[in-house]
Amino acid sequence: MPEATLPRWLKPANRLVKLLNRLGVPLGTIHLLSVPGRSSGELRTTPVSPLTVDGRRYVVSPAPGSDWVRNAMAAGWGMLGSKGTSRRVGLELVSDPEEKESVLRAFPAEVPHGVPFFVRLGAVTSASPDEFAAAAPGCAVFRVVDA
Repeated sequence: MPEATLPRWLKPANRLVKLLNRLGVPLGTIHLLSVPGRSSGELRTTPVSPLTVDGRRYVVSPAPGSDWVRNAMAAGWGMLGSKGTSRRVGLELVSDPEEKESVLRAFPAEVPHGVPFFVRLGAVTSASPDEFAAAAPGCAVFRVVDA
């Protein structure tokens, strides 16, 4: 099976999302997460959709080897912004399997527009909460905490 890739339109769409967000345009659950690069230290920005589970805030990725995930693991912090404002947050990689499953189980209901990315990358085949929970070991989950 060929390696799953994100759609070609994603990079231009992400640039537009970043611009609209910085201009203060509300974009549903989408926020901007800026994390210092591992080598350069320069902030690298990607759109994310935080979700809240059991009173805690999280960001997730179906691609644990992606640059933003590796940068977040190395730095342990980032700037999380929405509607033109941002604040520094801590990013704690979640290793507890039960916590990861709980977060991923909630993802399809909390961030339905994110489901197609999980499907495209082969993490899941549907929006089933049970399937998302089963995919938790292969996903990166970060707890967002006050810095």
